[in-house]
Amino acid sequence: MVKKNISKGARGFSISFLPYSEIRGLDSTQRIRKILGIILKNNILIIQGRLEPEEEVRLIEDTMAMIGHVKNFRGIELAVISGNNNSGFFGKFRQNLVNTIAGGDIGVLTILGPATIVKEIKKDPRKIELFLKK
Repeated sequence: MVKKNISKGARGFSISFLPYSEIRGLDSTQRIRKILGIILKNNILIIQGRLEPEEEVRLIEDTMAMIGHVKNFRGIELAVISGNNNSGFFGKFRQNLVNTIAGGDIGVLTILGPATIVKEIKKDPRKIELFLKK
């Protein structure tokens, strides 16, 4: 995992990158634990690839259950950003082949962060904006 420390006053945080290869062999429970472990340390996490839809639901359910039980934890912000959509038959075929060989959709980024640090994540076709709390 690659980590970049950024000072933010008395409340510090880090931006961490988690390559898909580090979570490929984990089951759903292990993936969610790993992600929550990173976020609970005041890290904004960028994951190569995306979680399965059931994993995203479970992650949100787990974080909702933690609110009020974990000191200074107010939930998470989550956004999934896809790369350029390949149009046409051959573009889709090539992307599906790459995803099958790699074992997941690695042309996607998932951004997660604790709600105490991340105010909002906005995305549109040309850019992504990560707004932090002061």
